[in-house]
Amino acid sequence: MIEKTLNKLGLSDKEIKVYLSCLKFGPLSVRKIAAETEINRGTAYDVLKSLIELGLMSYYHQDKHQYFIAEDPSRLNVTLEKRQQELVEVKSEVADIIPQLKSIFDHSGSKPVMKLYDGLLGLKVILQDVISSCQAIDEKNYYVFSSSAIKKYLYESYSSFSDDRIQAGISVKVISIGPGGQTQGLDERKWLTEKESAPTYTLIYAGKVAMISVDNADKPIGVIIKDANIFQTQKMIFEFIWDKVAK
Repeated sequence: MIEKTLNKLGLSDKEIKVYLSCLKFGPLSVRKIAAETEINRGTAYDVLKSLIELGLMSYYHQDKHQYFIAEDPSRLNVTLEKRQQELVEVKSEVADIIPQLKSIFDHSGSKPVMKLYDGLLGLKVILQDVISSCQAIDEKNYYVFSSSAIKKYLYESYSSFSDDRIQAGISVKVISIGPGGQTQGLDERKWLTEKESAPTYTLIYAGKVAMISVDNADKPIGVIIKDANIFQTQKMIFEFIWDKVAK
């Protein structure tokens, strides 16, 4: 439990070994630390230096020998605060570089990109991508072939999706295949049939096509295909059917 918590704090396995040894035995020389932790002396010096920088260790000289001693465990709170501050700074830096990284990503090539997702968490990632991708384009809308057999999984994975979509100002046209379904806001819906339910739920959005289904164990699975040609083809098919189907 102690080791696991210290690891979550950001300490490496070797740092944890050295720190706990010094807590247990008190002041130790590097030779003793290396022997107790089974870490070679050169590495032990590097680990001690890191722990000193974190404020968890200190040292002193006595009789021409150097001894290292662990600081009071309450210093861990200071270390935690330092980590938190570093994360705040990293979060800001990441926000600054995301536009550059997205530019590189968007121009990485014309080959289709396919990503597979599974489980309810995977479905939430897909739905979040729908919102974020549509927000990034001028025409904030997308298209759906809805399956009554699949949409329950979508609601379970992201129950506030419709509210978040509406708040983001994103509209959607839906062709329902199977019974049920109703408008929520900024949406239009038509029914292809209410007798049968398609085994796949399809979202056509922002140069991508996402398809969601379930496997033999009733576990939801989804795939996102990013390709302008596939997107345009699926959009054309949707619009053709949309024009032919009565409300």
